[in-house]
Amino acid sequence: MSNIYIHHRIACRPLQWSTTAETIQAEAAARIGDAGGTLYGIWRSQIGLPRDTITAVTVWPDTDSAIRMGDLLHDGMESVETVELDLMSPTLRPATADAPVRQGNYAFRWFETPPENFEEFLDLCEATWPGFESSYDSQVIGLWRVEGSDDGPIRTLLMTRRPNLAMWERSKIPADAAEQEVRKKLNRRYELCDWTTVYTTTLITAEDEQDTARWT
Repeated sequence: MSNIYIHHRIACRPLQWSTTAETIQAEAAARIGDAGGTLYGIWRSQIGLPRDTITAVTVWPDTDSAIRMGDLLHDGMESVETVELDLMSPTLRPATADAPVRQGNYAFRWFETPPENFEEFLDLCEATWPGFESSYDSQVIGLWRVEGSDDGPIRTLLMTRRPNLAMWERSKIPADAAEQEVRKKLNRRYELCDWTTVYTTTLITAEDEQDTARWT
């Protein structure tokens, strides 16, 4: 059975996002660990989310554990105003629950895709990712399907890592024939969905370097 992931969108009190992230790392990660969960990562807003919103992802052995224990990550934290949770199952990636550890520009792109288009959507993702990764020094971290979206459009979250924001912009403008082919497939994927949105972040839990830029 595949692991279940939870996407936590955590809206913090003004100017408390950093304190909240530190508390999650120092205390809450161990708390969910005792309950069978794992902290996959914490991200801060770069472009597209409010300054005081952080994103966390946790991993659980099954849906029941995720539902019962997921709130342990942020329960009782006075610095937290509201939390939105999405339970997710991995599709093509990730193959393991190994957490991302390299700093970079992490894009969170959400899709809503009609069920009749979803198989082609997955096929295009699988076909496009190798060229995308080699052309832009980038990595596809995962594509998760949101639980509970069986009726109506299928919701998915695609997380990608680029080395920096400049490469995120660079990846939108193909420079040669190979990149044009990648972009053609990506454009087709966008045409298959009913709705999509993206925001970018940096990784608070990175092991190589910390992002100290003032983005928002």
